[in-house]
Amino acid sequence: MAKILNCSQQVYSNYELGQRDIPTSILISLAKYHKTTTDYILGLTDKR
Repeated sequence: MAKILNCSQQVYSNYELGQRDIPTSILISLAKYHKTTTDYILGLTDKR
């Protein structure tokens, strides 16, 4: 996933562990990759 998002494995691990905030551009890329919404990723909705 880090390679797809063009970041290091350590940076992506920090996102997953909540040790670093996910930049908006990465959040949007994650949503597009997983074909979902940013609201779903952020836990603001249960609707994919």
